[in-house]
Amino acid sequence: MIRALVLLIAAIGTAGATGPAATDFTLNTSCPPGFEKTKAGVCELRTLYQFYDSLENRGLGGTRTALPPHRDGFTPYQIDLGRYLFFDPVLSGDGTLSCASCHDPARGLSDGRARSIGIHGEDAGRAAPTLWNVAFLKRFFWDARANSLEAQAPGPLYSPREMGNSPTQLLASLNGNATYRRLFQEAFPGQRGPIAEKEVFTALAAFQTSLVSLNSRYDRYAHGYDAALSDREIEGLNVFRSFVARCSECHTPPLFTNEQIAVIGMPEPEGHTFDVGAEAILHSPKLKGAFKVPTLRNITRTAPYSHSGAFADLRGVVDFYNKGRGNAVPKDMHLYLHWHISDPKLTDTEVDRIVDFLGALTDETFLPQTPARVPSGLAPTKRGE
Repeated sequence: MIRALVLLIAAIGTAGATGPAATDFTLNTSCPPGFEKTKAGVCELRTLYQFYDSLENRGLGGTRTALPPHRDGFTPYQIDLGRYLFFDPVLSGDGTLSCASCHDPARGLSDGRARSIGIHGEDAGRAAPTLWNVAFLKRFFWDARANSLEAQAPGPLYSPREMGNSPTQLLASLNGNATYRRLFQEAFPGQRGPIAEKEVFTALAAFQTSLVSLNSRYDRYAHGYDAALSDREIEGLNVFRSFVARCSECHTPPLFTNEQIAVIGMPEPEGHTFDVGAEAILHSPKLKGAFKVPTLRNITRTAPYSHSGAFADLRGVVDFYNKGRGNAVPKDMHLYLHWHISDPKLTDTEVDRIVDFLGALTDETFLPQTPARVPSGLAPTKRGE
């Protein structure tokens, strides 16, 4: 049914096209910053971390350690097509939301809200996680229910609480647009016929894997430039790595996440019911209240914090961990708290130094450029506009 519909739309040709003229848009032939275009015509990531080996024998939270395997190898055309799609509200059911509405470059590729707001003002249920460094991740969503960027894409696109679209409408909108038909043909020259879901998901994944943040002052320090961090930040790094605070056991450098699913007993904001997290996906009582360990990269840009936005600032988050194991667990509930969660009894100064250090993880050097126009002719939307 869907295939027949899009074939019919494609056959209509330019007469059925919407948006700007099909010749108004071109795809970038160069790779994004930080990537090298190979002889095969694809973009591969280049970083100093590639010169290091592994975490083994480097100590807890060691600095000169290797990155995990990552996604790259997309063409510049595919990455740039994904960029247009990412900022185009045509992907939503009513043309009012783009992916950037909840993953705004100006807000750390998040949205600055405790809980994201979807189509028609719907409460999306959780905070929008940042997209920085998703090329290195193997689990997606707070409850880790998707194992690839392509598998993640239908979640927000088709959720009635988020972008509120459907496969039929999405493909009809794209195939009814002469510009998108041409751009998809350029990005996927081996494909024939109308635009397919798989190509949409691949283009979005290609763009998201270009969102790399590995050039913070912390990184310059890790690569040997000692003056990149202040004395207070170095003190904070040492507390962060210590066997007392144990922050780096879950927020492991260089990504500052170990990508595990952990039960840590985060509180819910007043008036909200307890979120069971990964238990609903994996059907294990031991995972009640379990969520994926988030990256701390660009953490100063993504307040409020936690899956529910329970903390307004970073000191509140560190204070929560410092109050001890299970301090926010409802009295009538038993949770299988992660064994790393302890009772560190840090001093106020040590808490302050951790917060100082977290500020050194900010790097938006490769912030993506928001297109002035998108092929649908709609205004590129970001939340609050």
